[in-house]
Amino acid sequence: MAVYVGMLRVARLCSQSPRVLGARVGLSRVWQEARLWGVRPLSSGELDNTVPLPVGGFSYVQGHVGLHLSNKTVGRCLDATAQRIPDQEALVVHHENIRLTFAQLKEEVDKAASGLLSIGLRKGDRLGMWGPNSYAWVLMQLATAQAGIILVSVNPAYQAMELEYALKKVGCKALVFPKQFKTQQYYNILKQICPEVEKAQPGALKSQRLPDLTTVISVDAHLPGTLLLDEVVAVGSQEQNLTRLRHTQQFLSCHDPINIQFTSGTTGSPKGATLSHYNIVNNANMIGQRLRLHQKMPEESRIVLPSPLYHCLGSVGGTMVSLVHGVTLILCSPVFEGKKTLEAISRERAIGEWESTGPGEGGSCVSPLSNSGVIAGSPAPPELIRAIINKLNMKELVVAYGTTENSPVTFMNFTEDTAKQKAESVGRVMPHTEAQIVNTETGTLTELNTPGELCIRGYCVMLGYWGEPQKTEEAIGQDKWYRTGDIATMDEQGFCKIVGRSKDMIIRGGENIYPAELEDFFHTHPQVQEVQVVGVKDDRMGEEICACIRLKEGEKTTAEEIKAFCKGKISHFKIPRYIVFVTNYPLTVSGKIQKFKLREQMEQHLNL
Repeated sequence: MAVYVGMLRVARLCSQSPRVLGARVGLSRVWQEARLWGVRPLSSGELDNTVPLPVGGFSYVQGHVGLHLSNKTVGRCLDATAQRIPDQEALVVHHENIRLTFAQLKEEVDKAASGLLSIGLRKGDRLGMWGPNSYAWVLMQLATAQAGIILVSVNPAYQAMELEYALKKVGCKALVFPKQFKTQQYYNILKQICPEVEKAQPGALKSQRLPDLTTVISVDAHLPGTLLLDEVVAVGSQEQNLTRLRHTQQFLSCHDPINIQFTSGTTGSPKGATLSHYNIVNNANMIGQRLRLHQKMPEESRIVLPSPLYHCLGSVGGTMVSLVHGVTLILCSPVFEGKKTLEAISRERAIGEWESTGPGEGGSCVSPLSNSGVIAGSPAPPELIRAIINKLNMKELVVAYGTTENSPVTFMNFTEDTAKQKAESVGRVMPHTEAQIVNTETGTLTELNTPGELCIRGYCVMLGYWGEPQKTEEAIGQDKWYRTGDIATMDEQGFCKIVGRSKDMIIRGGENIYPAELEDFFHTHPQVQEVQVVGVKDDRMGEEICACIRLKEGEKTTAEEIKAFCKGKISHFKIPRYIVFVTNYPLTVSGKIQKFKLREQMEQHLNL
């Protein structure tokens, strides 16, 4: 039996609302009422599919605690799996013709980790990985964790301005990338913000605009001022360097930060959500448990991952699930290609993680490739869920929900849930996770089936936003509840449904777009007086970007000229599909722009 994990790219990176005060008081009252009504607490011996119910008629639920939380680091997980099943296939990279067993993968990871330490990186340093899915990406993800270096996941579509912001934000000491992918020339983009690299001694870069960056590593080509990844790994194979690695590992803790992933808040400026070994090891374990991976034979457990590794869902739901549960991870292409994904599932008889971009994708295949999978991302239309179950024969399809700040998955279906439950919810709460839905005005718990802001508490909540204690406090209260910014409901059985977003983030084909970031960019255009960016509906991508531009008096330009202005300055997926020139915006009585009305106007104007 093959398992297919088709991911619509959930990992909802959401903004926060400060109004969850008073929830603790409300919760205390609910517990008292629950005891009176005979609602029993969970015993530690209950199985995962014995799901706890909401308490006392209110939108609060706590996942069971029968499954123990792990204190292992990522490196120790790899060590344990390699020792347990050394000869089982661990990693397959189709487009690079690579196949490694767990023993071979561990050997390469140890050498790479040793090599990173030998070139001067130390525990706690930040290393940026910038590129599409590849063997090098997985190698760096695991090698940094093995050495206590913090991996910074950099969007492979970033242009110079975005790259500079990300690297400076978290103080990256090292950056790893391929020479180019398609039209994205990584080395040339880096030179725009770091011209010193061309004349630098490899490993001794001194950059004016990137003062923390000292080491640039090229994955696949000798480039001026860079080290070659193969050479770093070769240096790491020396015994004295491996001894240094073993010494370093004695001082690693599961609570150390190990990954920074960029998300965004109400202002649209990216923030570095910082996750620990404890966060991602346990979340990966919970995902695998709910998929029943621990009950499957080795030949039944193979994961196809077309989801990007720079997303939390790819790196945790893919690499970490594979590592923790000892299943084969298959990378079928550098970026998502539906045909190659389906071919890989058929050829490898595997679990796949497919990030569909919307209702129009993947509907042509009717062969029974697999019977199980996960779809996650922006809320998937019920008809899409039903089509996947029927056309791809994925009877055990499950839906997952989460945020990067929650490592990421907090709600997920069971494979035995009905098609209706899968189509109309994001499943039920994960183990060791508390969830509550609160009134956005009062902060008190809502009754069942009543919309409010979804809040999460538990092991999965991030350490914080890197270097931003104030924004961390805005997101995570003193009572440790994380505010997702998502509007949700919970029913009597604990099924959660996402009904909207409290903020204006756009999700285009699974990519999270923050209007404020684009609005700031468009204000650099000399002819633009004012701009508002909204998401408008799209059958294929879910949403498309629409920029509503008010030009300065007497100025004239065209949509094509505006789009040309964007190219090479912002990522391709952030360039608006629609440019509409307006003379005014719908306003509230107090003069604030009503984006929901603007969105409605644009959809009508564009005949969507």
